[in-house]
Amino acid sequence: MDQSAHLPEEPSAPQFRLDALLEDLQEQVQRVRGTQNRVHTLLEAVLAIGSDLDLDVVLRQIVESAVQLVDCRYGALGVLGDEGGIKQFITVGIDEETIARIGHYPRGEGILGLLIREPHALRLPVLSDHPDSVGFPPGHPPMTTFLGTPVQVRDKIFGNLYLTEKHGGAEFDAEDEAVLRTLGAAAGVAIDNARLYDDARRRERWLAASSELTRTLLSGADPADVLHAFTATVRELSDADLVTLALPLTGTTDLVIESAEGHDADQVRGLTLPDGTSLAAKVYASGERIVSPSLSQDPRTGTGSASVLDLGPAFVIPLGTQERVRGVLQVANRQGGPAFPDATIDMIAGFAGHAALALEIAEHRRDAEQLLVLNDRDRIARDLHDLAIQRLFAGGLSLQSVLNRLADRPEVAERVQRVVDDLDDTIKVVRSTIYALRESDRSDATAGLRARLVTEVGRAAETLGFTPALRMSGLLDTDVSDEQREHVLAVLREALSNAARHARATAVEVTAEATADTLRLRVADNGRGIGPDVTRRSGLGNIGTRAEHLGGSCALTANEPSGTVLEWTVPLRHDHPA
Repeated sequence: MDQSAHLPEEPSAPQFRLDALLEDLQEQVQRVRGTQNRVHTLLEAVLAIGSDLDLDVVLRQIVESAVQLVDCRYGALGVLGDEGGIKQFITVGIDEETIARIGHYPRGEGILGLLIREPHALRLPVLSDHPDSVGFPPGHPPMTTFLGTPVQVRDKIFGNLYLTEKHGGAEFDAEDEAVLRTLGAAAGVAIDNARLYDDARRRERWLAASSELTRTLLSGADPADVLHAFTATVRELSDADLVTLALPLTGTTDLVIESAEGHDADQVRGLTLPDGTSLAAKVYASGERIVSPSLSQDPRTGTGSASVLDLGPAFVIPLGTQERVRGVLQVANRQGGPAFPDATIDMIAGFAGHAALALEIAEHRRDAEQLLVLNDRDRIARDLHDLAIQRLFAGGLSLQSVLNRLADRPEVAERVQRVVDDLDDTIKVVRSTIYALRESDRSDATAGLRARLVTEVGRAAETLGFTPALRMSGLLDTDVSDEQREHVLAVLREALSNAARHARATAVEVTAEATADTLRLRVADNGRGIGPDVTRRSGLGNIGTRAEHLGGSCALTANEPSGTVLEWTVPLRHDHPA
């Protein structure tokens, strides 16, 4: 029997080669399909990041697209600042709780700093093995593999893309690097377009705001109301947390925050900035802008809003030119907030310069109108003196001569005498009117209540050892009568003297406020308070008597956590001459 008929046939060598070729072909097809899918995904990512013109949305879309394309767990985009460090850090894959646990975002050290110094693609199988690696802060998730590439906008490096932890534990390969570099190039174009659009939109808003500001000022609106609107517009244009406008106080070299818009604006509105003790005072003196990464922690800050609130990135610019600074504008974010781009700072500086020019034009216009009024007053005074008084005087003399002829008619003579007396009284009234017209043209050399409050607080610094914080609001110079002004100054002197002699305070806050019908003075210190064993309170008695004399009240309460608060309130009497 033939045994060979029962043996399996062995495949021939050509059959083996054909199977191998088919397997290779199938693998090639799978790779081509994978590459095709990746190219499609890359194109979709490029379209996605190029379809939006909001810069913040574009930046986040770039990171999300990179994580999806390279198939990794974590991604980040570090935006570079002017000084070469990282000023903005956008992350994907890390939740808010982890971010809060880590703390501040990277400043550009270690591997991230290497990419900043040498802006080229970098691929690492083990991140911690690189000599520039500095490790991770506490709470940071573990990361092993790393891929980074710069994002270039025109001829300038905008930032760097960082990817870590490829899924499956694999290393990033050359194809991943090529994809990320392609995405980085497309991201540069998208970022440039978004920035151009943002600049165009910002300029449009700036021009509209400038036109409205000029129109309002030249229409004769109250400059104080216009400056409040200006501060609100600056906050809207800069998207800041707080904007303040400090103006010089008449009769002193100090500044006072007349307008504030934003978070906790009420806490700094009316705050006095003593000469040379704040960034605003330095800008007012030099006429040059100052940019600070953290205003409250800046050693140059001293007093001011940054000593009251916890403020972060900020810039302070003069309102006007170096030759004539009309005020100081401060734009700030809260601590931990984003820094302001150079384009925003330049735009606000230009807007402030335009506002200063519009204010100057409006002042010249008001001066011209005032000059017309003064000239008209002079003409009226001359006409009253040369025409009305002379005629009245001549009429009185004529009646005086008639009296001598009426000796035999006493009733008629008495009536004529009354007319002569009335003419004399009328002449006196006209002369008083002429004097009032001319006297109103003279400038009042007496300092207003605001300036005198600043002076009193400055004098108290010599005995206290520090300068009390002073806030002023309302029409203190115009709505407070002379009598009330003298009383409130005396009360302030007594309160500051008590704080210096008895309270042993290290901080004193003074608030003076004039509302529609009330004048209020509040003096708060953090001293030891008034003990129950203190029986002699003549000074406090005088303060209470002054309040009662003006129909007001006085209250002394405990301050928290320590010290005392003096509240002195009297009704305003609007008895100004018409």
